Amino acid sequence: MLNLPRGNNPLFALGCLWQGVKMLTHPELRKYLLIPLFINMVLYTGAFVLGYHSVSALIHSFIPDWLSWLNWILWPLFFISFLVIGFFTFTLFANLIAAPYYSQLAAKTLQLISGGSVVKADLPWDKVFFGELRRVGYLLLRVLPLLLLFLIPVVNLIAPLLWAVFAAWGIAMEFLAYPLEERGLPFPEQKQFMKQTRWGVLSFGGLTGLGLTLPIVNLLMGQAAVIGATIYVYSLSQNDFNNPNS
Repeated sequence: MLNLPRGNNPLFALGCLWQGVKMLTHPELRKYLLIPLFINMVLYTGAFVLGYHSVSALIHSFIPDWLSWLNWILWPLFFISFLVIGFFTFTLFANLIAAPYYSQLAAKTLQLISGGSVVKADLPWDKVFFGELRRVGYLLLRVLPLLLLFLIPVVNLIAPLLWAVFAAWGIAMEFLAYPLEERGLPFPEQKQFMKQTRWGVLSFGGLTGLGLTLPIVNLLMGQAAVIGATIYVYSLSQNDFNNPNS
């Protein structure tokens, strides 16, 4: 039985994420971090290089020499745009590829924090992969309507706020899925759990999203979020929960 009121506490959710960050150095988790780290390095580096050369080509093609001073405006806009679209493109894609490895990381974390009292057999690779596809589809179907809000006068003033809330929700959905699947909760029940703990979930997703926008930090933020989400879900079923690093 999950303690949902406790899960709805933003400070509690953020504390679990912080414990996830600290557990990145746990010797028994290191081998589960390497492949997602490699995937993130390849995708984020590739995205940055591709974006850099594409924007550079566009600037040279459409900006005459006498307007070269606009480069000081256009390049910062590129970096800001890269950070904004990062989650809904390369982060989702990276999670799709790394889903089986994140599932193993969640299972190992659960074993460590429960002292071995909770052991869950690895889910089949295809089940993990198609579960990830369902989440990606759920999120992408809601991206376009949100983007259209930016084109509606007056409404576009609150569009950034709505986008930020949706991004936090989507990020939390991505990373909470792994420990919730370990408990046997299918996708509809995962959504119900999130609705009942929305403030904790939004806080967890918001801070994770901030980490995913920061260069270097984003290479390990996903792994920390998987560990933190596992601690979060597991601790809701415990009367007392001790820091596994203590």
